Parts: sequence; structure tokens; C-alpha cells
Amino acid sequence: MKISIASDHGGFALKESIKEHLKGLGHEIKDCGCDSTESCDYPIYGREAARLVAAGECDRGIVICTTGIGISITANKIKGIRCALCTDPLMAKMTRLHNDANMLAMGAGIVGDNLAKEITDVFLNTDFSNEEKHIRRIALIEE
Repeated sequence: MKISIASDHGGFALKESIKEHLKGLGHEIKDCGCDSTESCDYPIYGREAARLVAAGECDRGIVICTTGIGISITANKIKGIRCALCTDPLMAKMTRLHNDANMLAMGAGIVGDNLAKEITDVFLNTDFSNEEKHIRRIALIEE
């Protein structure tokens, strides 16, 4: 799977860890930044990761900041993106099953490294249910 990933300075270390984890699983990663722990503006990086998913250049995206809130809001401003902020594996599973979320947001200050990897794995390995009611609801969201 081709995955875009981005963070701000607060999520940099977790982004790097998730990136290596995904490469180890054979995924192709497009790193949209940032490149250090130096203070930066998350919208720049979150927007680019979302753009790649919306354009079909990446299958899914992952964005990380300190809380996950700001960068998820940014990603969701891009038409066609359904970015879910998840703090546990059940949320990741349900957003894929019911919302066909195409981007995952996490907060580096909220979830630790091991939990973030588990959330990521569940998000990437859960298929959309394709139930009619969920298809209908997604269409309503997209309006």
C-alpha cells in the first residue's frame, strides 16, 4: 500500500517510528514532512499528505501532531478526505468499517509508540464494510 505521512514538530518522533514500522511491513511511504523537531506549522504538512490521498497518488494517509486535533482538521479541509482522529484500535477499526476513512490522525502526546503502531495496523488492515447504510451516510458527508 502507498501511504502518505506527515507531522509537525510535536509528532516528528512518532512519525519517524511509524514510518519505519510501515516500511518494515512492505508499504511504500511518501513522507510529506516535517523533517525535525524545530517548531513548524502543521497545516503545511498535513495538507500535502491529504492532497496526495485525495489525488489518488496514495492509498491512505497518516498525520500526527501533539494532540492530532489540528492536523486532522487540516486534512479534513481537503475535498474527498475523511480523516479520523483515533486514540485506540477500536476507533481505528470502526472508522474504517463505517466511515471508510482514508486518513488516520494521531496525537503523539496522547498515544505512545506501541499503541500508535497498533492503531496504524488496525487502520490499514480493516476494510470498509460496504454496507448500504454506511455508503449512504458517506455520500451525505461528501455533499
